[in-house]
Amino acid sequence: MTLMAEPMTSHATVAATLIVLLATPIGDAQRTSPPAPAGRAPIIDLWSQGKPAFGVFVPNESPRRGRGQPAEQPATATPPYSVAGGERLAANSLYDYVFLNLEGGYDVAHVRAIADGLRRGAGSRKALLVRIPPISRAGADVTRTRVKEILEAGADGVVFPHIRNAGEAREAIGFFEAAGADVWSPKNPAGDRIAMLMLEDPDAVAAADEIAALPGYSILACGIGSLRSALGGDREAAEAGVQRVLAASKRAGLVNMLTANTQDVAARIEQGFLALLMQGQNADEAIRVGRRVAGR
Repeated sequence: MTLMAEPMTSHATVAATLIVLLATPIGDAQRTSPPAPAGRAPIIDLWSQGKPAFGVFVPNESPRRGRGQPAEQPATATPPYSVAGGERLAANSLYDYVFLNLEGGYDVAHVRAIADGLRRGAGSRKALLVRIPPISRAGADVTRTRVKEILEAGADGVVFPHIRNAGEAREAIGFFEAAGADVWSPKNPAGDRIAMLMLEDPDAVAAADEIAALPGYSILACGIGSLRSALGGDREAAEAGVQRVLAASKRAGLVNMLTANTQDVAARIEQGFLALLMQGQNADEAIRVGRRVAGR
């Protein structure tokens, strides 16, 4: 009896599966969407209201290497980012978002650690943005995979540095579409993921208006440090590039992010930057100054 019952159960299962497949539109059957972090990050609502948000670089937790120590750390060394580190960031009520910089060395385990810490922490909901290596260095296929796994690991958004032109910007936006992500943008105010493009060389800055006109992403920013280096250290020219990208982002209704400190955060808010990014020992004080200026 057992031998006869197994094929009958198998036929019934196959038939039921075929019914489900036939009843499902092809597009829905093929589309997969990575799970969003718990609730939409409040940072998006701030930006939707035209209010500036404040964040910090996620601190690297690796011990500093002293003179005479080997460059390679042993396998037992403290990881540069941990769940405990994420919990500490979550507990700080000044932060609207945290910026995990993996441009120089990508590891999705770091994303998971910080995302888990932010979720477990006792503070308010912070957005997690992850900067990855440039498409030009990692390649399109690798970058596409990284975007999907970063979002699945619990991040709210991905930052693409050194976007070179409108074609590459369009390619970066397409990686979110491939991941099934619902990106917040001027044309999609209900989205819950964040896509950020960075222009960091003169040619890219010159194409700012063309790149800003592309649909499907959230933030357009100028990497002022990299741009200044590309311009041979010319601070005035780099600032002019920053302002050009800011103007383009405003016309397109996009957010613009820039690093700031206690001395210039007030001016940057007056200029219209909606995402201020701090680092170092005075980061919290700079955010306090910025919050006072912004009426937050």
